[in-house]
Amino acid sequence: MPHLLPSPSRPMLPLLKGGVGTLLLGGAILAIPQAQATEISIACGAGDASDYCPELARQWAEQTGNSVKVISTPNDTTEKLSLFQQLLSSRSSDIDVMMVDIVWPGLLDDHLLDLSEYLPEGATDDYFPALIDNNTIDGRLVAMPWYTDAGLLYYRKDLLEKYGYPAPETWQELTETASAVQAAEREAGNDDFWGFTFQGRAYEGLTCNALEWVASYGGGTLVDEEGEVTIDNPRAAAALDLAASWIGNIAPKGALNHTEEETRGIFQSGNALFLRNWPYVWSLSQEDGSEVVGKVGMAPLPHGPEGESKATLGGWNFAASRYSEHPELAADLVAYLTAAPQQKAHAVKMGRNPTIESLYQDEAVLASNPAMGDLYETLRHGVARPASVTGDAYARVSNAFFNIAHLVLAGDVAADQAVAQLSDELERIGRRGW
Repeated sequence: MPHLLPSPSRPMLPLLKGGVGTLLLGGAILAIPQAQATEISIACGAGDASDYCPELARQWAEQTGNSVKVISTPNDTTEKLSLFQQLLSSRSSDIDVMMVDIVWPGLLDDHLLDLSEYLPEGATDDYFPALIDNNTIDGRLVAMPWYTDAGLLYYRKDLLEKYGYPAPETWQELTETASAVQAAEREAGNDDFWGFTFQGRAYEGLTCNALEWVASYGGGTLVDEEGEVTIDNPRAAAALDLAASWIGNIAPKGALNHTEEETRGIFQSGNALFLRNWPYVWSLSQEDGSEVVGKVGMAPLPHGPEGESKATLGGWNFAASRYSEHPELAADLVAYLTAAPQQKAHAVKMGRNPTIESLYQDEAVLASNPAMGDLYETLRHGVARPASVTGDAYARVSNAFFNIAHLVLAGDVAADQAVAQLSDELERIGRRGW
């Protein structure tokens, strides 16, 4: 079967020529010369200004002489997943290509094309290995990475300089620095100031935070690559113990109900020294109206005494349905969307983090957002949630983890008891194999 991956160094050549066809985007109709146009559909984001997928789909249609129908999907990721599961379970051919969250390949893999059958050998070599591994289920490459995220530590560089502290390298250093600066700022009159803000609500965001704590302590990733449950260990318990000590001390008790935006609000209003969040915060913190313009630094997340910095990977990928009536074209569109030129444009115009390593040394990408260069090592050493290995059970695995972590943060369960309980629950979930 011929491969259809466009070269990063030149635009993709049209597959079909002659005739007349249409490109369908938001009701607009574009005439395209072609011999025998084929329409395929792609499910992107919500169709708002930040959704770059329709523009790239239009470019692909112009270059190939086919037409693309862009289908908007719900903003809510749970609703989006439910929509895809419903369509795929019914073997519907209504959607050929879909944008999938980083934790979905293991949930949807039975319904997705093996893209390695359509791509040339070595086509994935330039991408972050962890992302390719995440998207490879039982040896099948079921999605190609489009853009990525990873947890980062934001800090008030002006306040660290004022009080003579470096950016922390360990979680213990963060705890001590946050406590000292919080006390000094409150003594100076800011009673609303906190040392650290993070996502502590019982939801997927807490899975991301808690996985970073545990993995950076050398406590594993809940379930290892062989499917063995590994969470019941002293290092994992120590990580959760330290996190519980933050609540009400260097982090507000309200952290137990905070998501990304609540934590960004606290930090961006000037009321926190440290913030754990995703890369999108950088540009927002530098916009007009932000209280911290020019005062923000970024660093890898801290680590435990016996571990190394670990950032949970996030981001989105493109996959092709096994039920597509045009699998070659669907795979070709996936290849085009995720190729280097399109990722570069996505980074420059929309600030999204590429999944191709070389783009983190690209002058245009760095000029558009100098923080991109700082992200490289963080992304390179990112930790994936155990979604690929646990497959259909991942939602239950994550629910179990964030619920028990929330109980530890709230002081309702001791960390050593929590990891033992969680281990038992995960063993039950995976009893018949993942």
